[in-house]
Amino acid sequence: IDHDIFYYCLGLRESGGLSLKFTMGGCVGKGRSIVEEKLDFKGGNVHVITTKEDWDQKIEEANKDGKIVVANFSASWCGPCRVIAPVYAEMSKTYPQLMFLTIDVDDLMDFSSTWDIRATPTFFFLKNGQQIDKLVGANKPELEKKVQALGDGS
Repeated sequence: IDHDIFYYCLGLRESGGLSLKFTMGGCVGKGRSIVEEKLDFKGGNVHVITTKEDWDQKIEEANKDGKIVVANFSASWCGPCRVIAPVYAEMSKTYPQLMFLTIDVDDLMDFSSTWDIRATPTFFFLKNGQQIDKLVGANKPELEKKVQALGDGS
């Protein structure tokens, strides 16, 4: 367990106790800190998806260019999402042959629900619009391994 992530999740409290629980490097449930800041998902070559139309356009673009898509379903209130965001942005610069997308599950609730997100962050890996792999949680070594394998194979 990454103790920084664990304690961050536990640190997000509502009056009356814990509102989040820690599971496999991710937060489950929605909590609020006293001072909630919006997570900046931008950085590197990460495309922030704000509408279903954005998603469709980026998937079409990736398919046309023969790129594998790495889609990060995150939430601004999620501690592990905050920890992994700079790593994800850096990977997007290291592997320009892949397309990196980020979706805030709270901003696109209906769309995100079609992906059966159980915890944030959840990463989907897509080729020609079809899921080829999935990773739940802010597991940096596993994310790096999967991205490297896909990047080297592209």
